[in-house]
Amino acid sequence: MTSNSNVSNMQRLVEQLKLEASVERVKVSQAAAELQQFCLQNAAKDPLLLGVPAGSNPFRDPRSCAVL
Repeated sequence: MTSNSNVSNMQRLVEQLKLEASVERVKVSQAAAELQQFCLQNAAKDPLLLGVPAGSNPFRDPRSCAVL
């Protein structure tokens, strides 16, 4: 039984390695340039750069009310 499980594990490993070897690679310089371009194109819509309007911020401090 042990040899059968070893063979099965090795077959799965070979299949995984074949799958990983077939993945198309991109140069780091190209990926960095594309990421920079994406960030610059979407900077106008980024709430981390612009801030969130107070009315639509679900994390704003709750308003307190006082009964007089």
